[in-house]
Amino acid sequence: VSIYSRTVEPLEYYRRFLKENCRPDGRELGEFRATTVNIGSITTADGSALVKLGNTTVICGVKAELSAPPVDSPNKGYIVPNVELPSLCSTRFRPGPPGEEAQAASQFIADVIENSQIIEKEDLCIANGKLAWVLYCDIICLDYDGNILDASTFALLAALKNVQLPAVTVNEETGLSEVNLKQKNPLIIRKHPVATSFAIFDDTLLIVDPTAEEEDLATGTVTVVTDEEGRLCSVHKPGGSPLTGAKLQDCITRAVTRHKEVKKLIDKVIKSIQPK
Repeated sequence: VSIYSRTVEPLEYYRRFLKENCRPDGRELGEFRATTVNIGSITTADGSALVKLGNTTVICGVKAELSAPPVDSPNKGYIVPNVELPSLCSTRFRPGPPGEEAQAASQFIADVIENSQIIEKEDLCIANGKLAWVLYCDIICLDYDGNILDASTFALLAALKNVQLPAVTVNEETGLSEVNLKQKNPLIIRKHPVATSFAIFDDTLLIVDPTAEEEDLATGTVTVVTDEEGRLCSVHKPGGSPLTGAKLQDCITRAVTRHKEVKKLIDKVIKSIQPK
């Protein structure tokens, strides 16, 4: 298959591979790209993680600040996610305010946090009505080659598992908060959501973990988020080809398997940096 046809007729070029149940990069249809995760790489953050999914590279830094809890939920803290797709990560993004894809990714991550109950916001409250933690979760793409949602969800989970917060008490007499930096505690991670994304080709064929090129040629995409109990947290399907119930079930089954792979990677990296 000549490179000529790949540039002139990329879709036909792809179809030839898909007929043989493989893809131009040598992967099978249900195969993810090589995935790696490192945690604690940003020393100035309270928790951080770097995730690579093939060439797609995403870093997540979590910064914790103290604030008054919301008036309508005096016993809760805040989690504020933000996904950035800067122009340095791909020629498809322009400098300036966040574009449509970055905004959609930020909203997706906010929904994952809400639907999966990854962290109970009550756990972030220090003193009812007086003091709570705000976790700013900044997810920045360093190299964009498709499937930003899976990489961002993975980086967020790994970074939150890396967070250590100092012990804080509120002095009853003065009403001031006292921070003890010597005593740090990890966050309580209630659920472990993992995203698994698919591109839909020619309205029927599902391929997992699409590259940027595959996303561009696809007739739709779908992202399934599951937790460690195999529970469905959310399905994100921004338009495109409709999916039958049977196809969606296939996606969920693949997502449950992927969850085990991701959990194994996170557990391994956490174990490797724990003091012996």
